[in-house]
Amino acid sequence: MCGITGWISYDNDLTGRRATLEAMTATMARRGPDAAGIWLDTHAALGHRRLAVIDIEGGAQPMAVEHDGRTLVVTTYSGEVYNYRELREELTRLGHTFRTSSDTEVVLHAYLQWGEGFVERLNGMYAFALWDPRTEQLLLIRDRMGIKPLYYYPTSDGVLFGSEPKAILAHPSVRPTVDAEGLAELITFTKTPGHAVYKGMYEVRPGHIVRVGRGGLTIKRYWALTAREHTDDRDTTVARIRALLDDIVARQLIADVPLCTLLSGGLDSSAITALSAKALAAEGSGPVRSFAVDFTGYTENFTPDDLRGTPDGPYAHALAEHVRSDHRDIVLDTADLMDPAHRAAVLAARDLPNGFGDGDTSLYLLFKAVREQSTVALSGESADEIFGGYRWFHDPEAVHADTFPWIAAGLSGRFTGGNATREALLDRALLDKLDLRGYQARRYREALAEVPYLDGDTGLQRRMREISYLHLTRFVQILLDRKDRASMAVGLEVRVPFCDHRLVDYVFNTPWSLKTFDGREKSLLRAATRDVLPDLVADRVKSPYPSTQDPRYSEVLRDRLRDLTADRTAPVRPLLDAGATAEATADGADNDIRPGAELVLGIDAWLRTTGTSLEL
Repeated sequence: MCGITGWISYDNDLTGRRATLEAMTATMARRGPDAAGIWLDTHAALGHRRLAVIDIEGGAQPMAVEHDGRTLVVTTYSGEVYNYRELREELTRLGHTFRTSSDTEVVLHAYLQWGEGFVERLNGMYAFALWDPRTEQLLLIRDRMGIKPLYYYPTSDGVLFGSEPKAILAHPSVRPTVDAEGLAELITFTKTPGHAVYKGMYEVRPGHIVRVGRGGLTIKRYWALTAREHTDDRDTTVARIRALLDDIVARQLIADVPLCTLLSGGLDSSAITALSAKALAAEGSGPVRSFAVDFTGYTENFTPDDLRGTPDGPYAHALAEHVRSDHRDIVLDTADLMDPAHRAAVLAARDLPNGFGDGDTSLYLLFKAVREQSTVALSGESADEIFGGYRWFHDPEAVHADTFPWIAAGLSGRFTGGNATREALLDRALLDKLDLRGYQARRYREALAEVPYLDGDTGLQRRMREISYLHLTRFVQILLDRKDRASMAVGLEVRVPFCDHRLVDYVFNTPWSLKTFDGREKSLLRAATRDVLPDLVADRVKSPYPSTQDPRYSEVLRDRLRDLTADRTAPVRPLLDAGATAEATADGADNDIRPGAELVLGIDAWLRTTGTSLEL
């Protein structure tokens, strides 16, 4: 995994703009701590920061293919192509020769052989740029599920791009500005594909190619979820899912650096850890190394709620013992979670104040500890979106609400351990101007208009196809982006086996009645992996990523919010509702402030540190 950036300018000679490209590339240093590289041509400047995972010695970037002293194509590439060995063999038979053993070089030769249609042959997670000097054309390409991020900023004579907004914002011509629509996108839980919050900036949509040439910019979709009739019976479906998972995990265990799994004790991460242990044992290697996050006293003092019914610890330990993994708990306390340096590091990684609070900070600290022993980690992320794991998939009120189901379920507040809304402390006039409900409704209608149906889809089956589509194209992006930023901030590559497009496509078309054949969530995944799991773990009810329950955390948040409201120079101050903040910070107040306080404190720190201006 790496960090990429670049600049295409058809009206300027970029060979003398090395300093600008170096500044842009430097912002990606944490994504790629192992090496840096720059490639300059008259109208193209490409930058790269490398996290070496495959072919440690030979995979330096930007990488080019040359013939008779002429550059044919050059790339700055981030990600992994899991089927690169098969593609390399096919290309070798077609006459191509290779000087490295990296997947990056395979991507270059695949482009030369098959043109831009080569991307349809890739299996992996990736975000990269290809510059063809022969045509003076740039391609920006992102993987099908959007596991790896890629942003771009059109200019009058070309484009700027980067793995993260900070790379683009490092260019002297770009000023960080957010308008009313951008702020609405930031506050709501809609995650509109292509929207980057910053004015003038865009995100390459998953499964899309952005083509930049002298004639301008065009966008092409090369993959999307499609509706197909599912003809397999239950046993065949379960067997197919297991066969896919075995193949996916085996492919994603390939690395030339230390590798581990992220284990929560839930069905998803436990299945990945158990299948990894099985695959490694078959190779005569192992044991698998696993890591879990925990909080001081969390298990002993755990209080169940309607979102989290059980603590992770006992289940993670049961799975670790079952597969005999080399397991380690990363135990955090409130001081770790509230450390200003840790919170600043999270904000710097995210580029935006997403208001996830301790959920973001704990994830960052988990990955920081994991990175001390491993460079690559396999995660159970995205299984809930694919197999229908979240509780609101099974809540008729949320399912049939005329909005995104996670919003109907109130997740925006509950994710941070609270029940209030994220916007609770914001000025009423500002909220009227942003019209968050109207914004959500508009984005919801746009999403529904994309859903593919079969002629026979009616009633609950039709609605659950919509629910699945919303999760696989919107909600999963929130979590994938969060995981990418937190992990790459410490130079850790996190792989997401459940996002293999073959599995996603197959399960998307499986009828809802089959996905819930045993009367509960994730029936198919449980059936496909039960043989490698202890019953305690296989039968566990879904419990989301943990959030600290230490009351001191809310107390510290209240103190910091009180200090902020007393600071007349605080940039967030004009956005606040004076009455709501006074009530939230009053002595003896027992109201739930966590969701609102996290968002407000984050916005203030963001405005202070980035110089972002709001055009409202």
